[in-house]
Amino acid sequence: MQDKPVALVTGANQGIGLQIASDLVPHGFTVLVGSRDLARGEAAAKTIDGDARAVQLDVTDQASITAAAKRIRDEFGRLDVLVQNAAISNVNRLPGQSVEAYAKTTRPSNVSLDEMRSVWDTNVFGVLAVYQAMLPLLRETPNARIVNVSSGAGSLTLNADPAFAWRSIFGPVYPASKTALNALTLAMAIELEPEGIKVNAVSPGFTRTKLNGYAGTDTIEQGAREAVRVALLGADGPTGTFTRWENGTIPW
Repeated sequence: MQDKPVALVTGANQGIGLQIASDLVPHGFTVLVGSRDLARGEAAAKTIDGDARAVQLDVTDQASITAAAKRIRDEFGRLDVLVQNAAISNVNRLPGQSVEAYAKTTRPSNVSLDEMRSVWDTNVFGVLAVYQAMLPLLRETPNARIVNVSSGAGSLTLNADPAFAWRSIFGPVYPASKTALNALTLAMAIELEPEGIKVNAVSPGFTRTKLNGYAGTDTIEQGAREAVRVALLGADGPTGTFTRWENGTIPW
């Protein structure tokens, strides 16, 4: 086992994931840049000033997940922080189609089940699969941390409020996948609380990324801040929380 702490960030070859990886390096981590395409991951890792390595990791492919876990164990012997950032917002949204127009095609009454399954496969089942594969390593490392990158769009409490600005786009695909992710986060936190492993969900805010067609209002630097803060929580830090930057709590 190497002495230096190790952090794995999924979906880290671009956007918020790459920024999270970049921001963790100065805190003394070897950062593993998870990427479905190894070449893209290697190119991304080269842009990080410090100890960053690419890891081929497709969260929808069990063989890829298993191989990544084996590589981390064999090469580093430890995993201190897991940031579950990999996510997709849609599969069949048309080029140039607005979020509002796409939402109208994904109501409970008309949503494509294939579209829903594809998004949930990455955003929900992929998160659980990576959790299960990496948990043995995390359990062997004192004060391990898991950060699940969620979204306020998945908050049932907020969406139940008629005054919530984004209520009209709540639906079974991306927003509900984040609702399910929040449920997984809480289940993980409850399971691991006796072991001292912190599990928290964070919202990056409305960040300009490929996921939303670069329609966001915040920079990726701003979007990465809360995930990094929570990844660095001390032993006395909370678990089972859902927060945005500056420790603002989002209701489940």
